[in-house]
Amino acid sequence: MDRSDVITLLKTVITVDDYGVERISKTSRDVFCQVDSVTRAEFFDGGRNGLNPEYRITMFAPDYEGEAELIYKDLTYSVYRTYQGRNDTLELYVERKGGSNGHNTD
Repeated sequence: MDRSDVITLLKTVITVDDYGVERISKTSRDVFCQVDSVTRAEFFDGGRNGLNPEYRITMFAPDYEGEAELIYKDLTYSVYRTYQGRNDTLELYVERKGGSNGHNTD
């Protein structure tokens, strides 16, 4: 597996302060991976289910901690499916995050 691409995994963290108020924040970390287009079958099957599949991201499985969002080339994507591959790899299937253009506003 060629791991020449880098994605930023985003994890939502909810903490409760001293007054009982929930605070939502995001942590991020970069991981190496391989980014490919989804297959034609994945694209059409996803479309039938209301998804807009864009990429299949293959990475080292222990690097993934269940994150639901990621950033690739300055755009935010949602993970809609994972697949455990061979040799400790994991495939993430992602679609463009909601909003008008998916660009980060942070």
